Amino acid sequence: MKEASVHEHPGVLADNGLCEPKTPAGRRLLDLLERYLPTLEAESRENDREATLPVHLFDRMRKEGALGATVPEDLGGLGVRSLHDVALALARIAGRDAGVALALHMQFSRGLTLDFEWRHGTPSTRPLAEDLLRHMGSGEAVVCGAVKDVRGTTVLTRAADGSYRLNGRKTLVSMAGIATHYVVSARLEEAGAPVRLAAPVIARTSPGLTVLDNWDGMGMRSSGSVDIVFDGCPVDRSRVLPRGEPGVRDDAALAGQTVSSIAMLGIYVGIAEAARRIAVVELLRRGGAPPAGVRTTMAEIDARLFALHTAVASALTTADRLADDLSGDLAARGRAMMTPFQYAKLLVNRHAVGVVDDCLMLVGGAGYSNSHPLARLYRDVRAGGFMHPYNFTDGVDYLSEVALGR
Repeated sequence: MKEASVHEHPGVLADNGLCEPKTPAGRRLLDLLERYLPTLEAESRENDREATLPVHLFDRMRKEGALGATVPEDLGGLGVRSLHDVALALARIAGRDAGVALALHMQFSRGLTLDFEWRHGTPSTRPLAEDLLRHMGSGEAVVCGAVKDVRGTTVLTRAADGSYRLNGRKTLVSMAGIATHYVVSARLEEAGAPVRLAAPVIARTSPGLTVLDNWDGMGMRSSGSVDIVFDGCPVDRSRVLPRGEPGVRDDAALAGQTVSSIAMLGIYVGIAEAARRIAVVELLRRGGAPPAGVRTTMAEIDARLFALHTAVASALTTADRLADDLSGDLAARGRAMMTPFQYAKLLVNRHAVGVVDDCLMLVGGAGYSNSHPLARLYRDVRAGGFMHPYNFTDGVDYLSEVALGR
């Protein structure tokens, strides 16, 4: 039986949705990722059951250049800069294993943000960005971000020799177990100076760094989202990326947050599509004319998928258009990128979950067994609600301020 897919639908999805790449580099990435889909399909159930990141597959992607997708071609990568194309790539992977897509996003995201630092950063940060990008492009470096604190605050302090020391603990660091470097969100505290925010880059081999084996999540179980402990890790001052002031709203920084995170929307669109595909195949297998309630539910599923495709593609188009535009008011640019991102994220967090729920209802009790792929999608899709930025409540706060002109 021919597999049913939302990509086969006629009409505006192919033109306006998250369906086809917009750049040659994006097409090359999709063609490369196509090689891994059969393995992902075959191993996803076991990886979910055992909460295992498929290390062998990431090693293969590293050797074959997929992990250097968002590294500039001049530095050895594929040169994918389109956020639309990155989101589309993640959607295709997420349709087979969303946890792997989430882990892969860590590397893709770091490539995108370091590329910006390399092209537009200060003279002190460009060499660090270039060094990391070259190693990512050659397959030597796997870099992920560490944002969420477990307790208290992760703090960077000045040592007597002029270098820094990092202390704290981060949680839900996807792909951490195979990373060679971590870009860590921290508070920079120095005597006689105001507290600042910074992003030290820590090598896996740094003294005092411990990657825990403590992942047992409800969903995204193949993402390897473990905790990292920093106990006096030494950091050279040349390995610290400066950020803003804590507690001070900087709308210009919203642009970087958008670039870093917006492609994750593709993961949840991919999950919803995968659930629809499973439901359609099951309904066709049963044969006969479906009852009116089933037909109504399928129509509503496709309408919501259409809305998600359109909203996400529109937000990505805006982000791509403004990503390198530094000619005007940077605060206005940041808001112009973040606002459609948050509109799309609010829709995705609500309706991707609704699509998976409805597909589970159509398939019936079989889908409620952990051995059924819908059970994994049912758990995985709920991770979108607390992905940075923002969780539901923070996103509502931001969008209500936009609506009320505050």
